[in-house]
Amino acid sequence: MAKEPLASAFGKFTYGVYVVGARHGGRANALTCAWVMRVSHRPPLVAVAVGETRFSHDLIAEAGAFSVNVLARDQLELARHFGSKSGRDVDKFAEVPYRTAATGAPILEGVAAWLDCRLVGSFPAGDHTVFVGEVVKAWAGDKEPLRYDPRDYWG
Repeated sequence: MAKEPLASAFGKFTYGVYVVGARHGGRANALTCAWVMRVSHRPPLVAVAVGETRFSHDLIAEAGAFSVNVLARDQLELARHFGSKSGRDVDKFAEVPYRTAATGAPILEGVAAWLDCRLVGSFPAGDHTVFVGEVVKAWAGDKEPLRYDPRDYWG
């Protein structure tokens, strides 16, 4: 049976793979996201869409900051790790090396790039919230970024 046209069209969108994290009240958490985009040059702004039911959703809102870790091509297992468990049930950082950025948001080791963002706004978008952050610090290395392919996650 063929996919419906909307699902087929959405299947043609291209995405990177990111781990978006926050730290608040002594607790760090992050989730794998594909819906991340740059939205402004001046000031430098990025937007991330996070499902309302995700543990990281409220953590980002409460922290007032978040990180965007651009995963490297060899970090598919890390993407699966942060996308397959809930931070409500497990400490996702228990065995994953990271440090904190100026905002306190978690920065992963070995990524292709990272952004440290101060939350400047949010708005509801269906079953997600779009968080907009101003980039306060960024870093990029030489690694190629991981590209999203749903077959890597959903068979």
